[in-house]
Amino acid sequence: MPRITPGTVVKLLIMSLLVGLVLAFLNIDPQNILQSARDGVEALMKMGVDFFGWAFKYVLIGAVVVVPIWLALFLWRYLRGKR
Repeated sequence: MPRITPGTVVKLLIMSLLVGLVLAFLNIDPQNILQSARDGVEALMKMGVDFFGWAFKYVLIGAVVVVPIWLALFLWRYLRGKR
């Protein structure tokens, strides 16, 4: 693991200062960044819930037909194999 030296700390401070100046020039503050990240995560979660909610509805509709047919075939094979 690399060692943290005073030189590393100074480099981090200088880079932080430069990035802070650029963000301030662009009128971006940390609260906006965190808010945007939170909104992005919420939007992604909503899209996932919407998609799976949509898909779940069709899975249930299909299962009404598929599961009884599968169960009948399964029982048929099971009973034929018993004899």
